[in-house]
Amino acid sequence: MTEITAEPWPEPPLAGTEAAAVLGALERQRATLGWKCSGLDSVGLQATVGVSTMTLGGLLKHLAHVEDSHFARLWLGSAVGAPWNAIDWDSDPDWDYRSAAEDTPEQLLALWRESVARSRAIVDEALGAGGLDQLGAYITRSGEHPNLRRILLDLVEEYARHAGHADLIRESVDGLTGEDPPK
Repeated sequence: MTEITAEPWPEPPLAGTEAAAVLGALERQRATLGWKCSGLDSVGLQATVGVSTMTLGGLLKHLAHVEDSHFARLWLGSAVGAPWNAIDWDSDPDWDYRSAAEDTPEQLLALWRESVARSRAIVDEALGAGGLDQLGAYITRSGEHPNLRRILLDLVEEYARHAGHADLIRESVDGLTGEDPPK
């Protein structure tokens, strides 16, 4: 059985800078998702709860897409890369969730980890050039730009929402419960 293993995560600072607190919260949510998906084979990653079709594998693929699209589109103002740019999202808006069943645990984990690594590199570069108030390249219909703080907080929110889904699905697979991954 091939398994996804949990990775250690840094504790968010109790009294750090605003950037350190926001990034710490995001890293905690990323680690929680990774932990909830750890130790499972393909069957475990495809488990569902009740009438929902959401799976842990689907969550990994969806959040990989969110990582890539948020920073490409909102921060850099560029098109998102492969595999996301080959999908007709209008005709198949749940492609990331649905297509995860075709991927191995190793593929799903690699896709998610690579997306997270790209996001971290973009954020590190952005913070090296300034703070959280820097504006991204995306322009809304009303002419506004999101700042880096807003983009990061949106990611924290997205992960937190899906960590709740992951809690329920993982508990249904093997009874694993808990709020934070073990250190």
